[in-house]
Amino acid sequence: MIKKVKSKIASSIKSKRINVFLLFLLFAFIILIFSKLSKEYTNTVSFEIEKLNVPEEQVILNDSTTLDITLKTHGFKWLNYYFEKPKIVIDFNKDVIKTESVYIYSKSTAYLNNTQFDKQVEILSKTPDTLVFRYDVNLVKKVPVKLNADIKFSAGYNITKPVSIEPDSVVVIGPHILVSEINSLETEKVEFIDIRQDLQEKAKLKLPKHSADLKFSTSTINLRATVEKFTEGTLKVPIRTINVPDSISLKYFPKEVNVSYYVSLDNFNAVKINDFRLVCDYAKVKGNQSFLVPELIQFPETIKNPKINQQQIEFIISK
Repeated sequence: MIKKVKSKIASSIKSKRINVFLLFLLFAFIILIFSKLSKEYTNTVSFEIEKLNVPEEQVILNDSTTLDITLKTHGFKWLNYYFEKPKIVIDFNKDVIKTESVYIYSKSTAYLNNTQFDKQVEILSKTPDTLVFRYDVNLVKKVPVKLNADIKFSAGYNITKPVSIEPDSVVVIGPHILVSEINSLETEKVEFIDIRQDLQEKAKLKLPKHSADLKFSTSTINLRATVEKFTEGTLKVPIRTINVPDSISLKYFPKEVNVSYYVSLDNFNAVKINDFRLVCDYAKVKGNQSFLVPELIQFPETIKNPKINQQQIEFIISK
């Protein structure tokens, strides 16, 4: 049975019956397409705005970027709009009205029909009826970069110097009304967990609204940090009293207390007692208070988390 079917198909091909059928089918499809495309259709298309002859000393903000136009035309014309992004050209020399702060475009559908569309296209309506373009002069401003980072180190590791960012500032160029509001730029949030090696990473800047109207000298920054092994250190630091009236003699105990801190192994031996200044301010004694509170007002930049191990210093007054 299968052999008979194959034999009939082969004979049909040889006799060109199928080829003739496919040819007629193709002709019928082409005629149908031409019939459809020759008919008129109504639809709304979003046209991009192309600005021409904008004054060089001014910058136009992207307030109005599209114009929705309802058209009536035949199918062949619609093909152009589907395959190419349609645009409306606005000439700032003749198509707009300038006010103190904006340009206004309010041309009629008839004007568009006569200037930017051929006779085969009929414009039925456009939305919005009026386009408004804010304009401004350019401003150049240099603003600092703020790092938004969550850095957690492995136990026993830390950094001696703060994380460095390069560049630490960004040049912003754009309309005065927008640039004047920018005082700093923050990075997007970055997180680093269980860090025990030097950091060399990148972070993106969090760009403000209307960033399409602005230019930035960079959109990313490099952050670097030298990570070191840390250990705990302790030194017995002498206490000094301040703001004690000349009319009294103040005796206090103890005369020195332990101060603990974290320091890198490389800087451990460089930390000295004279690097610390520990004071008790007599002027902060209230009422019948019988103790002084020690304050660490000076310590080396190389240490982390300094802590006074005794919070009260007993004292007596002898006149």
